[in-house]
Amino acid sequence: MSFTFKQFHIEQDKCAMKVGTDGVLLGSWAEGGKHILDIGTGTGLIALMMAQRFPNANIDAIEIDSSAYLQAKENVQSSPFANQIEVNHCSLQTFSENKKSFDSIVCNPPYFVNSLKSNDNNRTIARHSDTLPFNDLLKGAYQLLTSNGHFSLVLPIESYCILEPEAIINGFSINKKVFIKTTPSKQPKRILVELSKTPRTYLSSTEYLQECAGKKSNWYKEITKDFYLK
Repeated sequence: MSFTFKQFHIEQDKCAMKVGTDGVLLGSWAEGGKHILDIGTGTGLIALMMAQRFPNANIDAIEIDSSAYLQAKENVQSSPFANQIEVNHCSLQTFSENKKSFDSIVCNPPYFVNSLKSNDNNRTIARHSDTLPFNDLLKGAYQLLTSNGHFSLVLPIESYCILEPEAIINGFSINKKVFIKTTPSKQPKRILVELSKTPRTYLSSTEYLQECAGKKSNWYKEITKDFYLK
């Protein structure tokens, strides 16, 4: 099933992990910059969203899985943002060896840290942190981030509890957290977080996606209004 947004279209038949709420949230929320890096781009969704929001940005998107890399490349080439985005087939560990630096890094990382592995190897790579442990992710991002840049992620709450102490050990400060609930009465299931090398004013908030079953909250409608057709 493909997915059509207001300014671009996502094909996802070759990609193990499909378009989902997490990616849309991160692409709608993350701060931009002149040079943006999307780690583990998958379909290319977040890179395309950042290109739409920040038309003067140059964006690198990296993807280790060959099928997902080809899918992202096709989606970028068929979009109005092909001149802004370069899709790279490599690991973060390899990419961090170059001399580039970025003032904005975004990542919807592999997350099921201790859960049962999937039988589908591509899906396993996309969903589990074995190929990109949090420590490697944080070290690579720290190396590539400018001194005043920001590193934005979306994570399940359980995974964030593992990532936060590792982020601090690796030299990051936590600037922003947005706890995301499905509805007002539910507990938060995911979190948007912004890290940086330089400490800033700490901001924390809680938002929810639906007023009630099936009805988007005003916050969710506002943050995604430039992307969703409805």
